[in-house]
Amino acid sequence: MRPIAKTYTILGMKKLVILFFAFSLIIYFLTSAGHTPYDYFTRLSDAFLSGKNYLTENPSWLSELIPAGPEKFYVAYPPMAAILSVPFRFLFKNIFFQEYLSQLLGAGMVAITMLISWKIKKDIKLLVWVGILSSVGTITWFLSATGSSWYLGQITAAFFLTLALWKGLDRKEPFLVGLFLGAAYLSRLHIIFSLPLFLYLFSDKDWFKNIFLLGLGIAPFVFFDFYYNFSRFGTIFDKGYYLIPGVLEEPWFSKGLFDLSYIPDNVKIMLGALPRLSKESPYITPSWTGLAIWITTPSFVYAFWANIKEKLVRYSWVSILLISLVIFAHGSTGFAQFGYRFAVDFYPVLIFLTIKGVAKKKLRWHHWLLLLIGVLVNAWGVIFINKFGWVGF
Repeated sequence: MRPIAKTYTILGMKKLVILFFAFSLIIYFLTSAGHTPYDYFTRLSDAFLSGKNYLTENPSWLSELIPAGPEKFYVAYPPMAAILSVPFRFLFKNIFFQEYLSQLLGAGMVAITMLISWKIKKDIKLLVWVGILSSVGTITWFLSATGSSWYLGQITAAFFLTLALWKGLDRKEPFLVGLFLGAAYLSRLHIIFSLPLFLYLFSDKDWFKNIFLLGLGIAPFVFFDFYYNFSRFGTIFDKGYYLIPGVLEEPWFSKGLFDLSYIPDNVKIMLGALPRLSKESPYITPSWTGLAIWITTPSFVYAFWANIKEKLVRYSWVSILLISLVIFAHGSTGFAQFGYRFAVDFYPVLIFLTIKGVAKKKLRWHHWLLLLIGVLVNAWGVIFINKFGWVGF
């Protein structure tokens, strides 16, 4: 009887994962603001399909293109999202909009996060809790639904980092994990600072072989990045952001794109940013400046319940810290945004730690209460911004 019961449990798990994928995809589609005008990536996909690595048009609203000659403009961002868009744009042409890819990747991230939960603890209630958290309990809802290029770049990176973590927990396929981690790197370059976690996961008796295969998986994406940069800028290093016209003249970049003096400003947004208050209806509205992480997802507090004595937990925190040092040192704090969007770069690892913390004991009323608060806050932000435009600085 036990094997039969186990089979039914696994079937139930798979059905829930599929259900939450479909639910997330529908919710993200319905709560979208419509077709994003900031469609750098689908435009770049079309350029790739025509054999170019640059755009030939420079619409006034795409203010971060890099001029490189007559009818030649480079996209500043790492190209992974554009590469993923290529088959969709090839098949569906102009009826496949950029936000559709964002919604697909966001829903996919929900499904993979639930599979990670199942690896940690085979508990249906926990699986449902994690499904709700990862679909509508964090600001990835807003980023996935909206799909503008800044948000899509982050969702793409988080999707592949989640994939890498899911397969990495098996400690069996370092090459495949390297491919996923390389794809995350080609989405947001500093995601590579999650590497200590994956080096630990493959540091067993076959550590040399495993780490070699891990690096072999990452290498094609790094070499493609070098080639892509050299073909545009004459250097293997990605200096696209530095070449955006006027970017270094912005007051928030007074000390360059990155400087340690910017850290307090970013930490202030992540931990201290509050909603906008008004004496007129609707009284409380989101701010483009940001919103503290403990307001948008109070359930993250359970990450601190993960057993710090476990090496896996300690290496997870190290990876979060390393990614944080990069994003905190950036002159911009992420605006315009709902929540503190730069933190999404380490959300896959933070959600993993949250699951670890919650899984230690049975779900209690406070787990569901904090989850509900997060869902309500994120629903408020997405609907107010995308459907009513009730937002400002």
